[in-house]
This record gives sequence, C-alpha cells and structure tokens, in this order.
Amino acid sequence: MLRPVTSGATAELGTAEASAVPRVGYLVYRVERRLRARLDEELRLHGISTPEYTALSLLRERDGLSCAQLARWALVTPQAMNLVISALERRKLVRRRPDPKHRRVLRASVSAKGLELLERCDRSVDRIEADMLGDLAPETVEAVRAALTACAHSLKATSPAPRARPLGGTR
Repeated sequence: MLRPVTSGATAELGTAEASAVPRVGYLVYRVERRLRARLDEELRLHGISTPEYTALSLLRERDGLSCAQLARWALVTPQAMNLVISALERRKLVRRRPDPKHRRVLRASVSAKGLELLERCDRSVDRIEADMLGDLAPETVEAVRAALTACAHSLKATSPAPRARPLGGTR
C-alpha cells in the first residue's frame, strides 16, 4: 500500500508520479513492523522477548542503568521496563544492586548467563539484519545508518514539550 507524498520534497513531481511515491515515514513503519516480527520469532527460539533483548543489549553497553534510565533509552514506560528487568532478574540474566548514593535506586547489570544468551541472540539478529540489508552495498548501509540516526535526532530535537494535564481530574 503506497501513501501519496504531499510534502514540498516531491512537489516537482507530477501528480501521477507523486501519488506513487510512498512516504518515508510509511516505509520506516513497514520496515519496523517486518523487522519486529522477525526479531520476535527468532528471539522466542532463544527463550527471550524483543524487549528483554533490548534491555540486555542496553545494559551490556551501559552497565549500571536504573530501570527509569533503561526505559528512556528503550522508549517504554518505567513500569514496563521494571516488568522486563524483574523477569530477567528472576531468570538470573541480570542482577540489581542498590546505588551507593541513592539506596532506593537499583542499578542493573547483565550477568554472565545473560551475556552468554546475548551472544547467541546477537548471531540471530545479525542474520536478520543481513537479510534486511543484503541487497545494499556497504556504503549504502552506512548512508542508511547515518540517515536514520539523523532522523531520530531531528525528531527528538523538534519534539514539542509535554503538555500539562488539567487539574481536577478532567479528561
């Protein structure tokens, strides 16, 4: 399903041509949905969910994050991340320890068992990415990586400030 582009970026295209050009956002959505389906399927074979893999990967790169910090990195709520980390902790894939300065804050780290699982999962994720990027030249892959990084930064930088909720329980 193609979405017409109505932005100035394709204004020079004729009407018939413009209606056949998919929106970049729609293409990103399609890739994300297909990638997520493949990740969910493959990671399930390792006994882990995609959010759990994401949390473990983040902790491998940024040891000692709190659940709130992990949630911000993973773009989920702190409550959702707490459920993920609690499940990983029960399976001894992560360990949590109190922050020395703020005893109520728990810092998470990937355990040796979690690192072993991550290595197996990484091989599966590498195969999925190779399938996704297989028809692209290495320089194109780097250009895609740079472009998507720039897009993510631009969206973050231009995000409107969160709106204040009305007082008094009105919705």
